[in-house]
Amino acid sequence: MPFHKRIVITGMGINSPVGDTLDGYYQNLIAGKSGIKMMQSLDTSQIRCKIGGDLGHYDVKAKLAQLKEILPEAEFKRLRKIVKTAPFSTKLTLTTAMDAYIDAGLVGADVNKERMACIIGGHNFHDNYIVKNVKTFLQDDPEYIDGLMGIVVFDSDVAASISETLQIVGPMYIVGGTCTSSGIAMRHGINEILYNDCDMALVGGGLLDYSEVGYQALILVSAIAYKSFNDDPEKSSRPYDTKREGFVPSHGSGMLIVEDYEHAKKRGAKIYAEILAVENNCDGNHLSNPSVEGQSRLINKVLNKAGVKPEQIDYVNCHATSTPLGDRIELNSIKNVFGDHAGKLKVNATKSMIGHTGWTSHTVELIGAIMQMNHSTLHPSINIDELDPEVAELGIDVCANKKVENYNVDYILKNSFGFGGINCCSVIKKWNE
Repeated sequence: MPFHKRIVITGMGINSPVGDTLDGYYQNLIAGKSGIKMMQSLDTSQIRCKIGGDLGHYDVKAKLAQLKEILPEAEFKRLRKIVKTAPFSTKLTLTTAMDAYIDAGLVGADVNKERMACIIGGHNFHDNYIVKNVKTFLQDDPEYIDGLMGIVVFDSDVAASISETLQIVGPMYIVGGTCTSSGIAMRHGINEILYNDCDMALVGGGLLDYSEVGYQALILVSAIAYKSFNDDPEKSSRPYDTKREGFVPSHGSGMLIVEDYEHAKKRGAKIYAEILAVENNCDGNHLSNPSVEGQSRLINKVLNKAGVKPEQIDYVNCHATSTPLGDRIELNSIKNVFGDHAGKLKVNATKSMIGHTGWTSHTVELIGAIMQMNHSTLHPSINIDELDPEVAELGIDVCANKKVENYNVDYILKNSFGFGGINCCSVIKKWNE
């Protein structure tokens, strides 16, 4: 059953390995540009994976200078004060949230902040920050750990920092669901609008600050690429290719303003797209073994909730992490649901260029998908030198190594599938008054 209110997206903010502006991000995706490189902000000397989508040296000072020209003085002072002492994850998530807020035309707008929610998806945001402080505790002196660690180490501080800066005083919380987290955050934001008297919600995913310990743990379960591409990082993320060997960890954050259409219309907001449904389920399996049954069940459910027939979907933005099993399972799930129509739609893999941005990947990739829809041009899935024969047999167009121009998209299916058998899918419609 469709929502009883129309829910629209009125603001988007992005920080990714291939761009921190909406246009820059989109143009680099369409150009097939890889943002994967040698990790410089992480000590990889003791681990076998040396690569990632590294934003560790992102110029926060330059970003603050840009925001100072746009934000009111009081908001900017709160932002600067928090960024000065915040961990890396909070800094970039917060500045990305500011971009979405600005993009939505909310600076100086007459909106009721009591009727605005702030919901951030993710958990363990500060992995690297914690590891660094543990090293200081053990190797240097316990007194030298970060003096604010007792406050800023909590995941909730990411959302709290956003709410303080923008003085959002409606519902504020975090939700965790591994790689589906930001999609689940969007679902909760929509529910705050539908059922809890909110007009809008700032939703998205917090940046996952990977540590070398986290990298090593993922290596031990063969989840990430570490065998073949340390000397050629741009080739490492290769969904659907026969030589794919695991996902590539990346930094990133994506934020959205989702809003009741009537409220957006009243304030004259621009609208990027309409959200028809967001659903999630699980496979009943705590390991990282994806399930055709679980994914198919969810895709059918979200289409039904959206009131959209399978043959109406034009484009699927896939989870497509570049793992040998995961890519095949997802495409088999698509084939299972869409049948003959699977050969008529297009799918692509944003992670082939930006790697896996963890908890925020649903939102980061959805932003790119919406921009592709609104420009009628799909980005390539890069690094497909030899298409997996099992993928080829399915007859699904994965946009291998070339963009698709003049392709009309009215309905998007966005997939996210996470560790622990957690699944989240959303259906997005091109905006039509």
